[in-house]
Amino acid sequence: MLAAFAAAALPLTATAHPAQAADPAQPADSAQASVPTRATAPATDAPPVIDAPPVFGSDWHDPLTAAPPVPKPGTKSCEVTVAQAQFRDFTPYRGTYTPPAACGTDWSKVVLRLDGKVKGRQYDRLGSLHVGGVEIYRTSTPQPSPDGIEWSVEKDVTRYTDTLRRAQDVEMLIGNVVDETYTGVLDVKVTLTFHKAPASHKSPETQGTSRTSVPDKVLTLTPDHTLTTPRNSERILAEVYATGSGGGCEEYWYLSVPAPAPYSCQTPDGPYREVRITVDGRLAGIATPFPTVWTGGWSNPFLWYVVPGPRAFDIKPIEYDLTPFAGLLNDGRPHRVEVSVVGVPEGQTGWSAPVNVLVWQDAGKQRVGGKLTVHKEGAPTGSSTYTPGTEHRVDTRAGHSLTVAGYLDTSHGRVTTTVARTLAHTSAHRWTDGESTDALDGVWRDDETVVVNGHATRAHRTYTMDGETTIGADARLRTVMTLADRAAVSDSRGRWSRLDDTYTGDAAYTTGVPRDQRQGVATTTERYRLTGSGGCYDRTVTAVQGVLTGDSSAC
Repeated sequence: MLAAFAAAALPLTATAHPAQAADPAQPADSAQASVPTRATAPATDAPPVIDAPPVFGSDWHDPLTAAPPVPKPGTKSCEVTVAQAQFRDFTPYRGTYTPPAACGTDWSKVVLRLDGKVKGRQYDRLGSLHVGGVEIYRTSTPQPSPDGIEWSVEKDVTRYTDTLRRAQDVEMLIGNVVDETYTGVLDVKVTLTFHKAPASHKSPETQGTSRTSVPDKVLTLTPDHTLTTPRNSERILAEVYATGSGGGCEEYWYLSVPAPAPYSCQTPDGPYREVRITVDGRLAGIATPFPTVWTGGWSNPFLWYVVPGPRAFDIKPIEYDLTPFAGLLNDGRPHRVEVSVVGVPEGQTGWSAPVNVLVWQDAGKQRVGGKLTVHKEGAPTGSSTYTPGTEHRVDTRAGHSLTVAGYLDTSHGRVTTTVARTLAHTSAHRWTDGESTDALDGVWRDDETVVVNGHATRAHRTYTMDGETTIGADARLRTVMTLADRAAVSDSRGRWSRLDDTYTGDAAYTTGVPRDQRQGVATTTERYRLTGSGGCYDRTVTAVQGVLTGDSSAC
């Protein structure tokens, strides 16, 4: 394979038309799905000048992204192998995990690393890793070259310290199909590296009053979706690994249209999706899912072979601050907690939404009482308007808002928490008969403000997608795409950060011919910028016809 480049982070599944992934073995007009990766190697200040080939060959650069590696402390570390398997079917790997005796149970950082390799033909495949029933990692795989690729992913999993302090059962699955056509066996190893806390480090066990420290408990829901929290909980955070995947329209939900629009994917309410969480049937949180594109997405795997779209290899959970409901949840009884996705037709599958619940406890009190004082839901708005013509068009506008507040009487006084979240979505989807042209320009906003005893933290998240796929008279399929993951976070103490992770790509190939005759070309670039009161990171990577032609840092 081409010179390996450490990749860090990986995503998920299979798809159809523009958002769907192209079949790695068949012509692109019989499309299906795939996914991305994220890089851990540092940028080089002066990369060598490389002449890209005229078209893709049978080998290309290992997948990478411009995202930063996980920062690691310089303390003693211990490594434990959590899972090692070759995934050929849908049989999960099962094993056991034991914490490393040489590094104790007080860690300043725990880093998960996945190393994988695959060659031949294969779709992207969805994967997840559970330790003690807690999902600590969700991912997918890149599409391989005929000669083979390797990739690596890193994730900070320190927040799962409570789970990792004890011996646990392990289950990992990357569902795969291997036969005479799809030959790629996914060879994967996952390790955890534990970095010991310095002697002056404050143990996470005594950090329960901090909103930024490691949680004291990591809980999962029972099979009947109930949760029982400790009676002295003073902060409760739910995380949901919500992904639209598994085939069908929900893999590319952002392109769905309402009837009677003549498009290959119809859903009654069009493309608006909203992930909701309820407590005992009452709405407790709302969120916008990220419009992830897997590595075979938009019928054009050449776009994603080397540089994937944002989040493709590191599927981030949606977070909901449930602290206003802690007064209710702290009564020692089980409460029903459920997640649903608005916009999915009733009875249709395609979304997975496992839930972890992170709990911070009051070390100075056995029981923490409180009350939910505000529950204000704005009326959901939304419309998808179909305009027929030579170029069909669906315009969508939708949104929702929710504000909840509550107080807790803790050992350090009354603490009032208010969570306000506002969602907004606009998109224009246009296509021609036969979908030989298919384009989307969409913007998703998710704004959240959390105020704790007068101290506010504000997060403004914006996701954008501007893409078009065309198939010309010469059977050349071309996709031009821009994807962006942006977030601005600030608090009343003067801390702030700003993320701009933007991918751009232009790729084409000939449809209806064997793989080795597709004459694929692609120029793909990712710029990952993270600035703020904590410093600056700015890296750009570019690949042309599978060759890494640029890797630079601006900070």
